[in-house]
Amino acid sequence: MKKKLISILLCMAMTASVLAGCGGKSKGTADSSGGSTAAGEEAVSNSKYEDFITVDVFDSLANYQGIQSGWFAKVVKDKFNMELNIIAPNVAGGGDTLFQTRSAAGDLGDLIITGTGNGKLQNLVTAGLLMDMSDLLKDKDVVKNYQPAIEKTNKLVKEEGTWAIPSEISTQPADTPSEGLDLTFGPYFRWDAYKEAGYPQMKTLEDMLPVLQKMQEVCPVSDSGKKTYAISLFKDWDGNMMNNAKQPTCFYGYDEQGFVLAKADGSDYQSIIDNNSMYVRVLKFFFDANQMGLVDPESTTQNYDTLGTKYKDGQVLYAPWPWLGQNMYNTPERKEEGKGFMLAPIDDMKIFSYGCYAEGNSNSVMAIGSKAEDPQRLADFIDWLYSPEGIEINGQSSGAAGPEGLTWEMKDGKPCLTDFGKQALPSNDVAVPEEWGGGSWKDGVSALNYKTNSLVDIDPNTNAAYNYLLWDSVLEENKTKLDTDWQEKMGAKTTLDYLESHDQIMVAPGSSYIAPEEDSNITTLRSQCKASIVDYSWKMIFASGEEEFNSLLKEMQDTVLGLGYEDVLAVDMQNAKDQAVTRTEILNAAPVSEK
Repeated sequence: MKKKLISILLCMAMTASVLAGCGGKSKGTADSSGGSTAAGEEAVSNSKYEDFITVDVFDSLANYQGIQSGWFAKVVKDKFNMELNIIAPNVAGGGDTLFQTRSAAGDLGDLIITGTGNGKLQNLVTAGLLMDMSDLLKDKDVVKNYQPAIEKTNKLVKEEGTWAIPSEISTQPADTPSEGLDLTFGPYFRWDAYKEAGYPQMKTLEDMLPVLQKMQEVCPVSDSGKKTYAISLFKDWDGNMMNNAKQPTCFYGYDEQGFVLAKADGSDYQSIIDNNSMYVRVLKFFFDANQMGLVDPESTTQNYDTLGTKYKDGQVLYAPWPWLGQNMYNTPERKEEGKGFMLAPIDDMKIFSYGCYAEGNSNSVMAIGSKAEDPQRLADFIDWLYSPEGIEINGQSSGAAGPEGLTWEMKDGKPCLTDFGKQALPSNDVAVPEEWGGGSWKDGVSALNYKTNSLVDIDPNTNAAYNYLLWDSVLEENKTKLDTDWQEKMGAKTTLDYLESHDQIMVAPGSSYIAPEEDSNITTLRSQCKASIVDYSWKMIFASGEEEFNSLLKEMQDTVLGLGYEDVLAVDMQNAKDQAVTRTEILNAAPVSEK
């Protein structure tokens, strides 16, 4: 039955992808969207873009699939007379199935957001799936402003041309944390429950467990009365390893390169299946947590959307990312009550931070599909996304303030949040005025989930950072009951202040390193090994006891070693060390920021 169900689901995904590709080519008036966007049902006159079109966006980063709605849809509609149909592998079962199906059909999408590792960018060009944007972007600001970064990325392709634009382009030094006040990773707790538990000290990762247990006891139900769990997991993003198990390794300076965990400073490289690896340590951490009744039993079956709903309701007490716990739960009203997610201190942590990408981040890029209906309009759209206004609006999902006049305004020469912005940001369920598209603010946030530029860079429109949390006006208003309690207990004004003062950040200098294309045999071996690693990882966490946990670990190791794991590991280990070299080179090639 399980195999039959999987076959049915795969067929449905393939059928849906083909239908989405067909639907994306239709033209019509503004109401051809069937009212699915908030851009209005009446056609908007636009002399430059007379025909309304639906643009298929193949987006490997998106966590939403379907027509973009709400206020961002209205901005796109008003400026370009088009709507965005998001096609998201993360939502359509994960993995490469959707990518392979659409590629085989010769039409990946009109607008493409994808990773480039393992020679993917070259393969897309060779397969004729991408369009050379050189003429389309000629004299555009995106080229004038970011030509070195664009040229660096396109050196990944042997053919001359502009095939892709890199993400996260920055003007900051490579060793500057790119995230803002909160890093990408960290142990974020429901601070109100942590406070009620007595602010217990945590010296190591394992010390989190009795603390989370106490928090679950003092906060047994969610805002709607449902049972709370300290930890809730999901499978959507699993790849070379179980994604959720990788996250706490980042609390100690590690990030993944295939089957290797590599420290940001190049001081350590680990095979993830080794008994003493950080990955196995985290699997044991989650196993112990489950034995203590701290892990949501629905973790094995839920997806990211379901998980998000639980965070919004206060049903989960720990998050490995600030943008999950804080964005989902920390509304202004709750913060005034002293409730919300904040960084909790672990004495021995040294959190991994992505440095700024002066050369752009070539790992994720934006491109135009070779069969795009109106490529010039898409080139104009890309140019806008990389403009200050585009960064402000599309970058809202990553921390930018959104549309001027709605969420923020200039006062006395400085950017300030409007009353609406204070209620809506970062991603709250607040009604948007009809003239801005209506609907809920959170539902209208850009679904692209693509960061064109670093948000710690300075916005020339405001002379302040794109990230509104760094604005003086916002910092001055961090005086809610939650903020002040955290600040008093931690002895710092912000998360970044605390981590810097305690020397608990390990920055990986931003470099444009891309893992080279691997031999097809290695790819085959990797596919087999990672499937086993992920499967056994989940089984280990939910093992009945420690004896079964250890037995499953041994089975996993024996299985993947028999599948050729060591051959793949050798490739990943070399790539990890090569990446460390490029990080050192970019630091030596550019001024190093002040410590």
